[in-house]
Amino acid sequence: MESVKCSAAPSESQLSHALGKVLHIRAVTGIAPDDGIQDTKYHGKITKDQTKSFLIPSFNDHELEELKGRVVKEAFLAKLFAGISSVKAAYAQLQFAQFPYDADGIQSADQTVVLELKNLCQLMQSYSKKQLNKMSPDINLLLTEIQEQRSQLKTCEFMSKTFKSQLKLKGSEITFLKQKLTEASKYNKLLEKRLISIEQLMIPKSIPLSCLNPSHFITYSRQALKSIQAFTRSLIKEMESASWDLDAAAGLVEPGISFWKPSHKSFAFESFVCREMFDGFNYRDFCTPNESLLELEDCPTQYLDRFMEMKSAKLVDYLAWKPRSKFATFFRIKYFKLINPKMEAYLFGNMDQGNLVDSGEIPETPFFSAFSEMVKHVWLLHCLALSFDPKVSIFQAKKGCRFSEVYMESLNDEVFLLSDGLLETDPQVGFTVFPGFIISKTVIQCQVYLC
Repeated sequence: MESVKCSAAPSESQLSHALGKVLHIRAVTGIAPDDGIQDTKYHGKITKDQTKSFLIPSFNDHELEELKGRVVKEAFLAKLFAGISSVKAAYAQLQFAQFPYDADGIQSADQTVVLELKNLCQLMQSYSKKQLNKMSPDINLLLTEIQEQRSQLKTCEFMSKTFKSQLKLKGSEITFLKQKLTEASKYNKLLEKRLISIEQLMIPKSIPLSCLNPSHFITYSRQALKSIQAFTRSLIKEMESASWDLDAAAGLVEPGISFWKPSHKSFAFESFVCREMFDGFNYRDFCTPNESLLELEDCPTQYLDRFMEMKSAKLVDYLAWKPRSKFATFFRIKYFKLINPKMEAYLFGNMDQGNLVDSGEIPETPFFSAFSEMVKHVWLLHCLALSFDPKVSIFQAKKGCRFSEVYMESLNDEVFLLSDGLLETDPQVGFTVFPGFIISKTVIQCQVYLC
């Protein structure tokens, strides 16, 4: 059903215009308020009340009748349009009564529509039979102006009620969709936990080196990514608790980047964590590239054994059992690279937790629980990467390079919505968030933030 468009509400200027028409008609035709015909000639001086009136010209009888006929037609047209406005107002009332359903309102509006249509039919019949209203045309014109303005006001009133009803309905829909979104998020988290448990079962307790394939590495790279994201959320939470300026911090980590959404600042902190955690990933025990190549040549089986050993061990027990192991050293180095003493003092108010880590202990806090899980998964991924022959290589996209779907996965697809003729250049890499890997001929895409 087509909606009725609301016209502008009548103003004082419109009513003044209508009264001006009446005064003008009286002045031109010489019609007095008592419907009498006055002499069209003007005598006497102009008074103060007449300073805004026109001088009344003289007309002969033929011209006077012709002019009166025009005025009558003008009054007829005004009455016609007033009747149409009344029909529109009644139709708006009918629409409003349909939703929510109001039987009495619909019946009343329907009767009003029928009545107004009958009035229009009678008006058309009077015009066709040349039996227009005998009422003085100036009064008729004024009344029709008032009727039209009232009809427009009534139309606006019902349309306003309709819009308020629709707004309330949209509000209810938004509330319902938010509830659905919350339920979907909870269900997704449940599925994510199930997926993690399934992925953990994909690699058995013992893997022959000959059975090792890229799907094993992909599974653990996903777990490493999830652990990094969990630690990043925990780090941001600690920064917020310490009243850090996250905008300024994100700007220091990734300078010159305009984020599409405020929530995208977390990608900057995630990229910082990944850079520190994966530094030296391709080298033996995350050593520096300065070590001799002889020391880097190890048997793949050795790293697969390390992987199996760490995979089944509890982290606390493992550190207590091997406090001077390569992993224990890796654990301490990565902590102090991510959380230096000055940063720790700002976050926690002291350096007690760093001292515990330096002594080979793990503080029992949610923050260190997330950190420990991340370190373990990155170490497992490192051992698994060196178990392949040829070994898995790591890569990241440089800032400013062109986006490639083969090697990159975009974390902000909003940039592609503006790429069709609205951006001067193709989307470019702002920074790499999570690195990519190459296993023989298999490419695991790196995750990038585009600008």
